Amino acid sequence: MRTDEPTAPVAAGLRERKKRRTRDALLRAALLLFVSQGYERTTVDEITDTVHVSQRTFFRYFANKEEVAFAVQDLVESHFFAALQARPAAEGPLEAMRGAVLATWDTLDQALCEVVPVDLYMRGYRLIERTPALLAVHLRRCTGLEERIARLLAAREGLDADADPRPRVAAAAFCGVMRVTGRLWGQGEDTSVAAIRRMTETYLDQIGPALTGNWRRNAPTAGARPAGR
Repeated sequence: MRTDEPTAPVAAGLRERKKRRTRDALLRAALLLFVSQGYERTTVDEITDTVHVSQRTFFRYFANKEEVAFAVQDLVESHFFAALQARPAAEGPLEAMRGAVLATWDTLDQALCEVVPVDLYMRGYRLIERTPALLAVHLRRCTGLEERIARLLAAREGLDADADPRPRVAAAAFCGVMRVTGRLWGQGEDTSVAAIRRMTETYLDQIGPALTGNWRRNAPTAGARPAGR
């Protein structure tokens, strides 16, 4: 017997796609409003009115404005972790993190294209750096991100992160550089992915020299006495 009604798996697939489209539409609308008029000035009503859905629909997908503000950041972080897990086992921790974050910037457009334009994400990222309420949340999230990276590094190296301090030290150095580059990029005029990628690469390449080098150009040799004594 023929029927025009979709089978259960097909119907379920259609419902999931519709839900994803609604969620993505809310996300794009929220980010556009955030970057155009500010995070604090944007209301949930304005977001839902833009998409022509109810508040109830909004809260079905997002707990609050904060969650929607960081939704794309969650995707980017997942993209980074996938890249880090895929790095060659022969790479050391800092080399693997460097390669993973640069690969993340290089493939960001294809990772986000089905959800939001990459330019909109970068403008949203800049907004986070410039909005005190969001920056406070971002810094708190960075603590959890750092711990996740440390444990992934420990797993890569076959170490116990709770017994060996090196994974956390490496993760702290890496995340510190990422915070510096994010802040400086957010203060600059060039909001492109290429700009933050260049800055990230430059600063990551300074971790070794900054931690092990002698910064004073004419530093006295160890044990040498100051002139005049």
